[in-house]
Formats: sequence, C-alpha cells, structure tokens
Amino acid sequence: MNASDRTPADLLRSALAADPGRPLITFYDDATGERVELSVATFANWVAKTANLLQGDLNAEPGDRLALLLPAHWQSAVWLMACHSVGVAVEIGGDPAAADLVVSGPDTLDAALACTGERVALALRPLGGRFPQPPAGFADYAVEVPSQGDRFAPFAPVDPEGPALAVGETDLSAAELVARAREEAAALGLAPGSRLLSGLAYDSWEGLASGLYAPLAAGGSVVLCRNLGQLADGGLDKRAESERVTHRAL
Repeated sequence: MNASDRTPADLLRSALAADPGRPLITFYDDATGERVELSVATFANWVAKTANLLQGDLNAEPGDRLALLLPAHWQSAVWLMACHSVGVAVEIGGDPAAADLVVSGPDTLDAALACTGERVALALRPLGGRFPQPPAGFADYAVEVPSQGDRFAPFAPVDPEGPALAVGETDLSAAELVARAREEAAALGLAPGSRLLSGLAYDSWEGLASGLYAPLAAGGSVVLCRNLGQLADGGLDKRAESERVTHRAL
C-alpha cells in the first residue's frame, strides 16, 4: 500500500486504486452455512453507502463516538471503515449510554436502547437481510442503506490524529491505527496477495487486526470465520485449501 496512507480510509482508497476486483473479505458463518465474498470494489461500495447513511441521515460528525455492538462479521468491517471514512470514533462493545450513536446486532438490542442518540440495528441475516419485524427504537440497516449514494465525500477531512478506535485498553488515532496495522501485518508475515484465515472475535485488537486491518494494510485478504466451533472435523483444513489460505489466526 502507499506509504503516505495515514487513515484507514486511505488504505481502502489505495486498495481500490491498485486492484478493485481482488477479494478483500470472504466471510463464513458456520452456524448458518453462509458464505459471502466481497471484492475490494464491493466492500468499498458498502462502506460508501454506510458512510453516507452515517453522515447524512444519522448526522454523525468527526469526533462523535459510536458504540459498536457487533460480532466478527463482514457488516461489522463495513461499519468500522464507514466510521473511519467520516471521522467517527468507534468503541468496540462500548457503553451505549455514553455514546453519541449505537450500532447493534440482534442479541444486544436491549442494552443498545440506553443510547439517547441515533440507534441502528443489524439483523446479521444471510445476504444482509432485514429484520422480519423492525425493532422498536432502531433504524433497520438493511432497510436504510440500499438507497444511499455509491460515492462518499466527508463534509470535513478526517484528522489522522483524531480518535479512531477504542477496544479493551487500546485507544488509537487514525494514524496510530494504520501504523499498528502495518506492524501486525509484518508480524504475521503478510504481503500483497496473502490470504489470512481468522477465527478470532472482533472484541480485541488482535481480532480486529487479523480480521480486517492487517490484511488491508498488506494488500492481502481475509477469510473471516464466525462460529468455527460448529465446523465438522477436518473442515478447517478443507476450507483453508479451497480458499487458498496462506496464513492463519485462530
């Protein structure tokens, strides 16, 4: 990637310019049998739409804090990058009552109601499906995002020194996040074209790095697996072979 990239959004723009058609995230949920593959271009389109929703409809501004109550999932990765595109600081598993906005999966809706700002809910159903019944007090992401624009331009430039991510005891600015992602990529031995299989949760820096940031910084891709414990014996090796995995983080 470009040495001049200073924010996660810069990393995505560089990936898009270099090879928009290559895979970026391949997602498996072994509880449902779901498999979704997103190229750089498709992922960037989801990010643009979500950033437009965040900035336009939800009135989010740089420096706002968003509590992200989502598991390791391709839509979680989209929300992370959308926040980085707007300049919103993401708090993984953050306190909804202290956040300006909250984004919740179906299992954390009760806790998310503590947020007095905008609330968005994701059903996390295969193919990005919507809730059968929209949850009261929430915007259904699958309903709101399709009509958003395919291109995104922030109202204000994202400050590389502004807060970008809080997870556990780790607080990173946008520039620090990019630097840490590059360090993790080097530590994992990732290079352009590397394909990392990650079964780690998104509740730690290690899980976020292996499940999104390090492959993006290296010019590689990630096979992001949820509910790996439900995979049959020998299934992991078969998946690694079929997906041409070069590295693992489990």
